[in-house]
Amino acid sequence: MEVNPNSQQPTGSNVASNGLGNIQRPGEYLRQIRVSKTLELTDVAKELKMPVKTLQALEQDEYKSLPEATFIKGYYRSYAKFLNVDATGIIQRFDEIYQNDTGILPNHALNNSPIKIMGKLPGSNSDRNKKWFKRILIAIIAIALIWVVIAGIQKFTANKSTDVTEIKPQESEVEVLNLNDTTVTSGDQMVLNFSHPTAIHIVDSTGKVLATGRQSATVTLTGQSPFQIRLDDATAVSLSLNNEQIPLSPYTVNGKAEFRLSR
Repeated sequence: MEVNPNSQQPTGSNVASNGLGNIQRPGEYLRQIRVSKTLELTDVAKELKMPVKTLQALEQDEYKSLPEATFIKGYYRSYAKFLNVDATGIIQRFDEIYQNDTGILPNHALNNSPIKIMGKLPGSNSDRNKKWFKRILIAIIAIALIWVVIAGIQKFTANKSTDVTEIKPQESEVEVLNLNDTTVTSGDQMVLNFSHPTAIHIVDSTGKVLATGRQSATVTLTGQSPFQIRLDDATAVSLSLNNEQIPLSPYTVNGKAEFRLSR
């Protein structure tokens, strides 16, 4: 049979009064029931798997030493069930006196509570959020570092590419001389005009190479005749010596002309 805390019970002690009048407190009521059943606090703690400090705080109504109101109600229900007492009246009485008696808001949670497990629970949403935030932050930093490294490698590679000396096309073995050399004031003058580029080779009687290589513009040469002349494409060349036009067809074979010319 369950005992109602509002009914008269043999207490063996005076009921403490507070701002609400002579109302028996929940913890004191449960303590009296336990004592009447000759139960030791340590035995109750063992049966309920609850720390002795928690039970002591409940029996002494020391709410500041306990977690928030929701947990205290749970303790009261467990304790009342163990003592075969109706918990309804106990919870109602607790709701009436909790905030007024202690000045603690219902959602109050104490950092100094002896009941560490009922404080800030490990693995709570707040802790998990902090862990996820740290992981995301670390991932962002790692990605940023990887990006910086890749960008640095790309920049280094680009700089190395620009430092590589360009391979110049192999120059022709045929040397292109200054064909507009007019410094020589004596000798014979030869003028060559081109309809399209072609290679030529011209040497005067002294053995001086007057022109060699591929030419496409008008060339004026001065030297001592006779001249040794070679034209890779005679059809592209119009030649005159001392202002006298020289026909090339007599010297042309398969488009090429190689001949000796004197004044």
